[in-house]
Amino acid sequence: MKRNDLLAIGLMTFAMFLGAGNIIFPPFLGLQAGEAFLPAMLGFLITAVGLPALTLIVLGHLSHSNQLTSALPKPLAITFWVLLFTAIGPAFGMPRAVTVAYEMGIKPLVESDSLMVFSAGFVALTLILAFRPGKLVDYIGKVMTPLLVLLLLALAASAVIAPLDTLKVASAGYEMRPVTEGLIQGYMTMDAIAAVGFGWVIIKAILNKNGGNSRHLSGITVKVTLIYAVLMSACYLAMAYVGATSASVASEASNGGEILTLYVAEVFGVYGQYLLAAIIIMACLTTTVGLTNACAEYYRETFSTPFALTATIVVVLTGVVANFGLNQILAVSLPVILVLCPVAITLVLTAMCFSGAKRQSSHYRQSVYLASVATTLVFGGLDTLSILGMLPESVQPMLERYLPLYSAHASWLPPCLLVLVVGMVASRTNTASPSTENA
Repeated sequence: MKRNDLLAIGLMTFAMFLGAGNIIFPPFLGLQAGEAFLPAMLGFLITAVGLPALTLIVLGHLSHSNQLTSALPKPLAITFWVLLFTAIGPAFGMPRAVTVAYEMGIKPLVESDSLMVFSAGFVALTLILAFRPGKLVDYIGKVMTPLLVLLLLALAASAVIAPLDTLKVASAGYEMRPVTEGLIQGYMTMDAIAAVGFGWVIIKAILNKNGGNSRHLSGITVKVTLIYAVLMSACYLAMAYVGATSASVASEASNGGEILTLYVAEVFGVYGQYLLAAIIIMACLTTTVGLTNACAEYYRETFSTPFALTATIVVVLTGVVANFGLNQILAVSLPVILVLCPVAITLVLTAMCFSGAKRQSSHYRQSVYLASVATTLVFGGLDTLSILGMLPESVQPMLERYLPLYSAHASWLPPCLLVLVVGMVASRTNTASPSTENA
């Protein structure tokens, strides 16, 4: 593959992940972490960048995203993918991008409520860019991403060259366990689930630029992932540093969006809002285009649904849901996403452990996959109920005492890893012979 194409796919991958949430989340972490900025960001990057990077590398090794669920019963595999693409697509992920783009980019500049007009234009532009999936790398990787990077560089450079304030004393738990708090916050970005969805687009883009040859797919995916990881880490560090040095103007801010708004107003004056609007709208647009393509690719390959038809349905539903307001759909979509995220990570871990086990019977592999997913669903369900505040207060102390990582909303991880370890040990004595496999 040509070096320019490799770089373009890496930039496209970075841009698809870089939604508004990825930009506005780190500043609040930086403001709270203060003097504990570096250890907090170390933890944050491990889960916010490390988990998606691991997912992409595993998908590249598998050579196709649907192999992630190939060991599961077909109805269960289809259910997982449909729920995933519905959640990160028109039910939650894409409408959130549209709404955030309007709230932070357009609303401060206009007096009337123009959400309906903006959302119609935004999804229309998304559809135009998504209609030619073969040009996705050129649109995003070679044009939109460099512009987005330049805009982010202007914001980051001002914080590094002339910071508004010094780092303050850490708060909100960062003073005692900054790395752990960073790990939790990075996990809660849930970019790992986005990586599973984006895998359909990224692998397709690599194959298209590589003439359909999958021979070096794994190695190319690693290089693409490295480009994404470096750029995303740099972006997270820069945005977090903006927040960490903004206490003088944003000490009372309740979220990263407020911090960025106050910061650009202080540093860039009247033009600051235009800079922030350009960054947010560009970031949201690259994300919605990527998600539209991911949804359409899945339905085209699985159900032979025309790409254009699926893409149109996805963006139309996105526009409709965005106008209902995210508060109303959050109650339905968030629990699904909170459950799907650990399931997606479990599938990645299981595939990483067993994808090379060619001699194992399909029945044995299916048993391991089902056991790991079932375990994750049970304990991940407890984490979800905890995050949503739906567990009785009386059981909280017991769960915190007996479930490792419960306070980090990852109580599913230890039992899942235990199932995988037992499965790997058992596989040494349950290797299928050729005759068994053919029986």
